[in-house]
Amino acid sequence: MGRFRGGLRCIKYLLLGFNLLFWLAGSAVIAFGLWFRFGGAIKELSSEDKSPEYFYVGLYVLVGAGALMMAVGFFGCCGAMRESQCVLGSFFTCLLVIFAAEVTTGVFAFIGKGVAIRHVQTMYEEAYNDYLKDRGKGNGTLITFHSTCCGKESSEQVQPTCPKELLGHKNCIDEIETIISVKLQLIGIVGIGIAGLTIFGMIFSMVLCCAIRNSRDVI
Repeated sequence: MGRFRGGLRCIKYLLLGFNLLFWLAGSAVIAFGLWFRFGGAIKELSSEDKSPEYFYVGLYVLVGAGALMMAVGFFGCCGAMRESQCVLGSFFTCLLVIFAAEVTTGVFAFIGKGVAIRHVQTMYEEAYNDYLKDRGKGNGTLITFHSTCCGKESSEQVQPTCPKELLGHKNCIDEIETIISVKLQLIGIVGIGIAGLTIFGMIFSMVLCCAIRNSRDVI
């Protein structure tokens, strides 16, 4: 009986440690998602009329899952401390939802990468052609794109929209592909990584729930 209670206590502390880590991971996921969504050129693109809203679906899911992770982390600590089967069962269900959301985010980031790249490149092509048709009209979308690159094969036709401090010529079509590929890969890795973390939480919660039930049966 003493060994059984000792094992139960060990599992409980493991679950408490997991929930603390899970709460911190949730905070990091929220910060990560918001940074990508509202930081730098991405922020400027989101304010344009032709902004690729579907491109941000993975980020929205990621931020939502991060908020849920923080709430579930606190919820799981309460269940472990109180040794409540009901709370631990609910905790397991919440982890399952988070697992599904993070896997969806990871899969979307990896599979939808090509579609997102083509869509943003099309946005650039349209802004580029609009500027060539009417050079006297301001083009906020093109200026936003030209924060890290300038033009396509040549920058001569759109030089007034490019920053003076930009050294050398960078093809924006190639730069768009590079930037989006890197960012979506990071989103996918974070999503899959968090999904893997939730598996351990589900295992700990079910083991503790079963151990609590068995201890009460013994008593």
